[in-house]
Amino acid sequence: MTAPTSKPPRFKRILLKLSGEALMGDGKYGISPKTLQQIALEVRDVVEMGVELGIVIGGGNIFRGVSASAEGMDRASADYMGMLATVINALSLQDALEKLSVYTRVQSAIEMQQLAEPYIRRRAVRHLEKGRVVIFAAGTGNPYFTTDTAASLRAMEIHAEVILKATKVDGIYSADPHKDPTATRYKSLSYLDVLKKNLKVMDSTAISLCMDNDLPIIVFDLGQQGNIIKVVAGEEVGTLVGTLKPQHQPEA
Repeated sequence: MTAPTSKPPRFKRILLKLSGEALMGDGKYGISPKTLQQIALEVRDVVEMGVELGIVIGGGNIFRGVSASAEGMDRASADYMGMLATVINALSLQDALEKLSVYTRVQSAIEMQQLAEPYIRRRAVRHLEKGRVVIFAAGTGNPYFTTDTAASLRAMEIHAEVILKATKVDGIYSADPHKDPTATRYKSLSYLDVLKKNLKVMDSTAISLCMDNDLPIIVFDLGQQGNIIKVVAGEEVGTLVGTLKPQHQPEA
């Protein structure tokens, strides 16, 4: 169990981007209940800090549309299947959070009334204001867009101050650190650096959206327990893309 930090939160409203692969744990596919519980515990601690939290989750642990289209499947059909995989992950995360008494809502970009609310921006913001965690499922609802792009879009729509991109490495490296021992980790980068160096942080559409709207991204290691709390508290964890806005000081 993670111990909440004594520091006040650096951000009031954040968008957490989780890859589907993050839910696999040490497995090769599917959902690891142990990993799911660890994520849920950290999310609960963030909520208890008074932070408003939206989550966009991928579906790569169940189905990857890009991979399927590369093997001959129609790209639009493959992407829709990938979107449905994100709904499965969203429902599993909702279940884990509600077992910890965290109020959640799943909003889907593809309408499925029996399972989730339809995505309505004003309703999502209202949920956040009431302290509920909102899990955005089914990407943007359109093929040819990744869940990274969905995260950038939803973050801007709900006026999040930052995107927290949870990965399996502790930041952005000059090369794949698992394959290249000489790879160096960047402490901070500009959006243009990411695009010019073709760093695989998020796809170029997502990075461009963030750049155009001055939305910072923090890339960090989800596997290191307590990292979400540290990032929210303003500690230097992972790699910062863009520039954080000055923190609002509480009135005396």
